This record gives sequence, C-alpha cells and structure tokens, in this order.
Amino acid sequence: MTSHSAASSPRLAVIGGGPAGLMAAEVARAAGLEVDVYEAKGSVGRKFLIAGKGGLNLTHSEPLPAFIQRFRERSSEVGAWLRDFDADAAREWARGLGVETFVGSSGRVFPSDLKAAPLLRGWVRRLRESGVRFHVHHRWSGWHGEQLRFDTPAGETSLRADAVVLALGGGSWPQLGSDGTWQALLAESGVDVAPLQPANCGFDVGWSEHLAARHAGAPLKPVVAHWRDADGREHALQGECVISADGIEGSLIYALSAELRQAIARNGHATLQLDLAPGRSLERLQQELSKPRGHRSVSEHLRRHAGISGIKAALIHEILDKTQLDNPVLLARTIHRLPLTLKRARPLAEAISSAGGVRLEAMNDRLMLNALPGVFCAGEMLDWEAPTGGYLLTACLASGHRAGEGAVAWLKASMPA
Repeated sequence: MTSHSAASSPRLAVIGGGPAGLMAAEVARAAGLEVDVYEAKGSVGRKFLIAGKGGLNLTHSEPLPAFIQRFRERSSEVGAWLRDFDADAAREWARGLGVETFVGSSGRVFPSDLKAAPLLRGWVRRLRESGVRFHVHHRWSGWHGEQLRFDTPAGETSLRADAVVLALGGGSWPQLGSDGTWQALLAESGVDVAPLQPANCGFDVGWSEHLAARHAGAPLKPVVAHWRDADGREHALQGECVISADGIEGSLIYALSAELRQAIARNGHATLQLDLAPGRSLERLQQELSKPRGHRSVSEHLRRHAGISGIKAALIHEILDKTQLDNPVLLARTIHRLPLTLKRARPLAEAISSAGGVRLEAMNDRLMLNALPGVFCAGEMLDWEAPTGGYLLTACLASGHRAGEGAVAWLKASMPA
C-alpha cells in the first residue's frame, strides 16, 4: 500500500459492498479515515436483500458461548470477533438505524417488519451522510504495482489507497456478485486460499423418476435425522426438509451440511437415516404394523397405524419393494430409520453460503494478510462456515467490524510522525 502525508487523512478502499464491507467502511469512517467503497454490481447489498426476502434473520438470541460453538473448527477465531461485536451489538446497531428487532419462537432475531430493504437503505444513507463514497460497476481485477485495478463500463481504471479491505464474498449465488474470482488473484500474491465448497446446501440422492416427478418440492416434516460423525459417535437432530428433484434440502439438511460434506469427502458418500415418525418407538411401530391388514392397501395401513402418508409413504415405497412392504418388522425399522445415501453436495452456485476461502492462518488476528501488509479481508471470503439462523450474517458483520478496526490501527501506526 502507498504512504500518505500527515496533512491528509489516510484513504481506505473497501472492495465489496456486502454487510462485511459496509461494516468495515462504517468503522473506518467513524475513526476519521477517507473511505471509498467499490462494488462490482450496480448497487450494494444484493445478497443481503435476497437473504431477507422471506424475512431477514439478523442474528440469534442463543447465549454467546453456544453461539460461538456454531462455528465448529473456527469457533476460537470467530469467537474473538464476536466478543467485540456479538448478537446484542447487532441488535443495537440495527436500533441505531431506526430498526427494532424481536426474538422469534425459534430464538432467531428479526427486524420488527421482517424486511431487509429499510435496514439497508438506512445504512447506506447514513454511510453517505458520514462521507463514505460509493463506486458501483467497479469490478476489482487485482493490482498493477501498488495500484488497485478495476474494470468499469468506461474501461480499466487504476487508483491508489493507503489500505484495503477485501470483502468479496464466497462463491454462492454468483449472479449477485460473489463469484469467487478473487481466489486466483490472491493466490498469485502468495495468499493461502482453501478451495471454496458449498455450505448450507442440498445433496443429491438419485430418486426414481416416479418419485422425482410426483414429489419434488414436497416438505418432509417433522423428521429426526440420525448420523455418525468421523469418530463414529451417533447424533440426532429434529427438523424439516424438502424433497428436491435430485435429492434433499431444507433447514435440517443445511444444519448438517458440513458433517455430510466431510463424510462424502472421506467415504465417497454420506449415510443419513430419517425417523419418519418422531415420538413413536420402534416397538410401538412394530406392534401397530403387525395388526392384520385385511383388504386395505399398504398405504392405508401405514396411514392408520403409523401416521405415515404423502411423501413419507412415497419414500418408504422408494426404499422397499412389494415383498418387503409386507414384512411389518422391516417396515417398522424403515420408518424408524429410513436410510438415505447422499452422493454429492449440490453445486456451489446453488448453496446458501460457502466454506473455504482465505485461510485464517494466512492473516493476523486483525484480519490483515501476512503476505500483503495493509490488505485486510472480511466476510464470507474467509475460511469459516456456520449454519443458517442468523449466525452467518452476525459473523460477517463482526468480521467487517474487526477488519475496519484493524485497518484503522494499522494506518495510525504507519502514519508519519
């Protein structure tokens, strides 16, 4: 990065107009830096708006220690960010923008009107009024010497900055701007980058044409998922999911996506078992299904004695053949633990978020790249992941807060006396 004179305020370039970038810009501008935000698309916060389309899940009310554990292998590093900017700080920040929040029945926190647009509009307005300058249709294309290069509708342009915050997103929803093309640019500069992978994603099963044609989009609820981790320990989680044309997706599956993706990497596939009748023991199912069926169909027998119908019945028919359906013990076991073999995760472009990215070991605790002094990174482009439920957005905001503070501290330390 370039040096600056004592007569002028240091200039920070924030590249990427998502929540992490905007938070970094806010922190830096409040500290007196000149701040320019560069966005590849025609407006900022596009993924933020789409994520809030069904109701913006801002954060989660879970106590901080449990909240931090949601970040799995990266709980220590992300936990440090969250201790500076946690769920309560996110709610207070929203309140400062005139947006009140409430805690839903699941513990998730939403704006009182459930909308993302008013929050984003108020945020951008406040940033502009504070002096932050926005430059849209500026796609970062790397460096030319010490200058930042951008592709714009008017052609390539270069500029200097005293420090940079990169907040370029992961690789999910590339149509909204986070297409992961920055990976090669940073790798060429000696930055250690883990390959991007789908997170909070669906998985392929390979249904029969009959099931896919008749039941794609059908909700599967409630069910309990059972699986084993890499050490062979058993786990269970109740929730809801959706049958897709290719496999299975939805909130329950997203919550397990890291475990399932890692199992596929280890074994070539992941095994998931679903309890289709939560609350009914295997013994009860066997007793009920052993009652004479008479002239009733298997489907009617399942409905009467196990409460199984619709997509749940279709899944049983997908797994068992006609002879097996007449075996009440096998039928009960299948309802209690319906086995699914997951072949692969759905493509990254379809995922809600991504895993992988700039390894946290490639930067210091203020999120400055070891290989590129004065260059900070924030948001989903970093190598961490979390389930949906407000955890993702809160950590993006927290990382932007930390990167912004890091840039301020670095610039102040490097200013001429």
